[in-house]
Amino acid sequence: MIETLKERVNCDAGLVRRGRYLTTTFLLEIGAAVWLISIHEGRIVSVTKGPFVMPSSSFALRTSEAEWERFCERRPPPGSNDLMALIKRRVLKAEGELQVFMANLRYFKEALGKLRREGVAA
Repeated sequence: MIETLKERVNCDAGLVRRGRYLTTTFLLEIGAAVWLISIHEGRIVSVTKGPFVMPSSSFALRTSEAEWERFCERRPPPGSNDLMALIKRRVLKAEGELQVFMANLRYFKEALGKLRREGVAA
């Protein structure tokens, strides 16, 4: 499902415009699966599945498969509906250069929200 992120984000002109000043690579770890997601001026240019020996990324988001499944439900339950709610519950770890993540928080919330079943963002 993560592989569809590129198409889903790049087809949303408003989201791409929101991220027009964002160029970064971040790591998304869900259970044992790992992806490097590269963004250039708001467009996702690549989604690369690991494993990686020494991945280079600005920051990493790490969570369990069970929590990610709840986040990706069409209508996630309270506490699982938002990246910051997951962080507050301590089931999502954000590590690394968090300034990039926090400065573009709405972009990341909406982009990862595109992975919800049927592509419905919160």
